Amino acid sequence: MYDSIIIGAGPAGISASLYLKRANKNVLVLYYGQSELEKAHKIDNFYGFPNGISGKDLYQNGINQAKNLGVQVSNEEVLNIQMNEDFCYNVITSKNTYKSKTVIIATGNKKLKPNISGIEKFEGMGVSYCAICDGFFYRKKDVVVLGNELYAVSEAEELLNVTPNVTILTNGKEMKENTNIKVNTKKIEKILGDERVSGILFSDGEILNCNGVFVAEGVAGGSNFAKKLGIYTDGDKIVVDENMQTNAPGIYACGNLVGGLLQINKAAYEGAMAGLAAVKYINEKR
Repeated sequence: MYDSIIIGAGPAGISASLYLKRANKNVLVLYYGQSELEKAHKIDNFYGFPNGISGKDLYQNGINQAKNLGVQVSNEEVLNIQMNEDFCYNVITSKNTYKSKTVIIATGNKKLKPNISGIEKFEGMGVSYCAICDGFFYRKKDVVVLGNELYAVSEAEELLNVTPNVTILTNGKEMKENTNIKVNTKKIEKILGDERVSGILFSDGEILNCNGVFVAEGVAGGSNFAKKLGIYTDGDKIVVDENMQTNAPGIYACGNLVGGLLQINKAAYEGAMAGLAAVKYINEKR
């Protein structure tokens, strides 16, 4: 049982881990894939670097700082977060299932909505971003999952609990994970329907009839986890109070994921606030 699990190893997540660890809490940081910070060639507007620093170096320096303090850091893809019977949380990754008293979501704002005609038109009318949330409405119906990585397979497996008619659509990309679920790699032209989704039109003219489309491209982002937990969102941003607390007890969010100024300074500050708020919550719960 961890005191806190932090998802994301950028400035927000690492800052939160430092404050938690210095308060003698047992902390695990999970991260996967490339951070947006790593893509920054040079950063000149962050305190303490008179000659600037590359985003890649700053990102790695933060991870090393957390490790040197004794924070456990692991490169694992997080697939789901679930509240358990103890009102703590199970964090399910591609490798393990961890338990924690609190969770801090600091994944950055991953906008992976595919550029497919009809996606936005049918949101809420057959297009969904959460298999756990909306799968119930498609019992024994035909559904498809958009994606080609482990997250898409995970969502498809969740849907198999309510319907046997599940197909993964990679939209012309190579399928990166082995699965026994039916996979179609054709390029998608558009999503069909009148008032609700009725099918998928591929670029070769073939039509696949379906009732639901579940978007699961790339890896799961913070808003995906929020929707599964019933956490309030505003578009693709997670809603938090002044202490970075969501409406779910023991769940915090910080950094680009909550909107506002998309800068390292803000992310580090919010990470500190989330870490301190989590410390207070853990102490009060104990």
